[in-house]
Amino acid sequence: MIDSAFTSVTFVALNSALDGLSMRQRVIADNIANVQTPGFRAGRVSFEASLAEAVREGTGAVTPTVARSLEPGRPDGNNVNLDTETLSAIETNLRYQLATRAVDGTFEKLRIAMRTS
Repeated sequence: MIDSAFTSVTFVALNSALDGLSMRQRVIADNIANVQTPGFRAGRVSFEASLAEAVREGTGAVTPTVARSLEPGRPDGNNVNLDTETLSAIETNLRYQLATRAVDGTFEKLRIAMRTS
């Protein structure tokens, strides 16, 4: 049971989601840190579409990717929007907390199973 819990599609997908969300948090922090840097292009992390596809295929394993935003910017070439980054940071943090709780639930089931065996 323990082996299958760590290799299940759900567990692998949750860990992939945590990796992607963690990377998104770092990219958002980098974007905010460079809000005044001329020519800086905001980074965007994507993994949700590939994660959904990986789950449909029965694997759940994906690697997040970072791309530079093509959104228009200010005259200095910087396209970081502090409002957008702040909202994205809040949403990412909430999703990270939710995924962490789901992983914790898996570990709690394992703890219960080990106590009763």
